[in-house]
Amino acid sequence: MEYKSFVIDLAERAGEIMRANFSLGMKKDWKADNTPLTITDTTINKMVIDEVKKNFPDHALLGEEESNMNTSEYVWVCDPIDGTIPFSHGYPTFMFSLALTHNGESILGVLYDPMLKRMFYAEKGKGAFLNGEPVHVSDVSSFKNAMVNLDADIRLIDLRNKLIDKDAYTTTLYSATYGASLVICGEFVAEVYEYDKPWDAAAVKIILEEAGGKVTDMAGNDQRYDKTINGFVATNGFVHDELIKDIQEALK
Repeated sequence: MEYKSFVIDLAERAGEIMRANFSLGMKKDWKADNTPLTITDTTINKMVIDEVKKNFPDHALLGEEESNMNTSEYVWVCDPIDGTIPFSHGYPTFMFSLALTHNGESILGVLYDPMLKRMFYAEKGKGAFLNGEPVHVSDVSSFKNAMVNLDADIRLIDLRNKLIDKDAYTTTLYSATYGASLVICGEFVAEVYEYDKPWDAAAVKIILEEAGGKVTDMAGNDQRYDKTINGFVATNGFVHDELIKDIQEALK
């Protein structure tokens, strides 16, 4: 099967499940890391595992809720719902995220916002697309009046204050991919993700860089996306070095 049609079909199917199950008063369990888990998360995760097994039996899959790992150099990395906190609490900032990595490098990815039906897609060297049309990051080179999404980690409070001092607007969407998608289409200048989960980063890496931006770890270095990561910083490229410096100072 051709990769593009495979991932877009999966994203659309995942989106249908999310839309059907999105409601107020949603039942949820709480995992050991104090994040919620819904039946929708596990249903979509299992669907992706089953489809990868069927269509690419030699590939591995690393998922947030369940994995099917082997020694393959090709690893699919999936977050069935990035943004389960908003999904399970009634506000629509969540996405389906799926990437294919080769020896740890993201080579294609899809991000899908099922509520607004925004489908972001990219393959290495072929550009990034939103609903089939080319999409590009902004050329903003200052944080003044710029939007930045920050994760809720308490370690980023000092960074938030630094950005506010630069007249930036900071927010916390509780979905790293949702924040990154707004960088991809030029609305935000940056997304900062402090945690170590690769499924929140793998698709962002390929799509945002194909859209002209830059994605590194928290120290400004490249990294693999098929195993634990050192967070990620996703920007339009123009503010990247300044933001990395601010992050390092804030985390001292």
